[in-house]
Amino acid sequence: MVKDIIVGAHYGLKDWLIQRISAAVMAAYTLIFLILLLGHERIDFETWRAFMAGGFMRFLTFLFIVSLMVHAWVGVRDIWMDYVKPTGLRLALHAFTLLALIGYTGWAVSIIWRL
Repeated sequence: MVKDIIVGAHYGLKDWLIQRISAAVMAAYTLIFLILLLGHERIDFETWRAFMAGGFMRFLTFLFIVSLMVHAWVGVRDIWMDYVKPTGLRLALHAFTLLALIGYTGWAVSIIWRL
């Protein structure tokens, strides 16, 4: 009798690429953010609001948030798959993590568009 077993994180190249691409997007955003921020002499609320109100910066921030959440999903999912052996618990942790990350993404996007 063959018994199906949900095993560890063996997604290979796809997950490796997701991690590297999302990390590259986050690194590029951080550099762009620092360059644009260092271009201002004084940073107060109005300067910050004007800085983040532009469509370009909102788009880059949205890409950063999505990249961060995808990066976190792959990493945490692999941790759950590698170290949590009971299948039910592992699936519950996957569901909780996924719901939390979707909630965090929605919350962050609502903050961006509120500016």
